Amino acid sequence: MGGVRLHQIGQPGGQAAASGFVEAPFEMLTTCHERVHRMLRLLQRLREHLDRRGHDEQAAQAARDVMRYFDLAAPLHHEDEELHVFPLLLSRGDAPVRAVVRRLQQDHLAMEQAWPRARRLLQAVAQAASPVEWTPWGDDGRQTLDDFAGRYGEHIRLEEDVVYPAAQALLAGEALTAMGEEMQARRMTGQGEAR
Repeated sequence: MGGVRLHQIGQPGGQAAASGFVEAPFEMLTTCHERVHRMLRLLQRLREHLDRRGHDEQAAQAARDVMRYFDLAAPLHHEDEELHVFPLLLSRGDAPVRAVVRRLQQDHLAMEQAWPRARRLLQAVAQAASPVEWTPWGDDGRQTLDDFAGRYGEHIRLEEDVVYPAAQALLAGEALTAMGEEMQARRMTGQGEAR
């Protein structure tokens, strides 16, 4: 069957496991943001595919790819920030940076709470054995996915433009290396293979 290949992006975590965290932890955090954007684009392509063509194995695989990413990699990424970036800035950052960090912490909680609802919609696509077993999403389902995806744009912008530069200015040498080693270790212990 012709058409857009939904999962051309590749599997989350399909590249070399956790290479680069020790050498460049902030660059790896930014790389994770690029993957978030790719997964959100895949989610959008999945929605368009389901609207145009309906359910098929290609749609099921795309749904599994998005779920895998937000089940494994996204929580690890948030944990990196919650353990290594946010506490540093809350204790040593200036007032405007602390305010941004508090907002980002709230965003993480909201993302964590929104994911199960979005995941249920994707799981229905992933688990349907045939097109007749899948019920198209209604307006509520579409709104759930819009709400989930919409949480990321400004969040990522604030991290990359405000929070990461402020944290990098406070970290160097052994502290930066220790941060990268801990980030890498969490990925090597089987808690998740994706970045």
